[in-house]
Amino acid sequence: MAHEKNHDYHILPPSLHPLVAAVGAFVMLFGAVLWMKGITLYMFFIGLAIVLYAMVAWWSDVIQESNVGDHTPVVRIGLRYGFIMFIMSEVMFFAAWFWSFFKHAMYPMQTFSEGQWPPPSIETFDPWHLPLINTLILLCSGAAATWAHHALVHENNRKDLANGIIIAVLLGLLFTTFQAYEYSEAAFGFSGNIYGANFFMATGFHGAHVIIGTIFLFVCYLRVRAGHFTPEKHIGFEAAAWYWHFVDVVWLFLFASIYIWGS
Repeated sequence: MAHEKNHDYHILPPSLHPLVAAVGAFVMLFGAVLWMKGITLYMFFIGLAIVLYAMVAWWSDVIQESNVGDHTPVVRIGLRYGFIMFIMSEVMFFAAWFWSFFKHAMYPMQTFSEGQWPPPSIETFDPWHLPLINTLILLCSGAAATWAHHALVHENNRKDLANGIIIAVLLGLLFTTFQAYEYSEAAFGFSGNIYGANFFMATGFHGAHVIIGTIFLFVCYLRVRAGHFTPEKHIGFEAAAWYWHFVDVVWLFLFASIYIWGS
């Protein structure tokens, strides 16, 4: 009776996951500085390995907590609010790159861009070729994720749920492949001009988010195969779908501003 839970909250036991994640993030950041200084790249990857370990271990515990019933309605509301705040922080992250791009586009500095935007030495991408194809791919992937969510919540159709998720994952991989090919064909580089720096930082970080979102959705697919998620309890998949739609929206802004308007 002393350990009986008579409330809707989940009291977490002491855990080393936050400390391990923080140490890994610090090592990775410090290693990135050493890498950019040309000293060594090993520390960055050591930190990355620690962060990945902390993510897998921590989120595995969260999944286990859900499976044993610790995610009550009150806890699920908190998880939703937490993920919404995370997406808001991501919005502000990308806002910084859009701010930089528009600032230099509207007020180009003679030193960096020869007083024009894009600089005369830059050969920009044609937005109506591969960028448009990638836009359609990502939108179709978002539609597949929405189909999967609808199949779970409104029909409890696990077959369509799994099919929708795996289609979204495959389209995400195709988007990443085309993005890598586009980078290989770029007529400008990251360094030497502010246009290239803005382009690769904005689209590159978006590409990293696509890779993370693809992994996020694939983990959800594995969980579906394992029998997880019900129409009432599917916070993990709901968060993945929200994240994927956020990636869609950011790409639409990138396509409209950098590829079309910026060219």
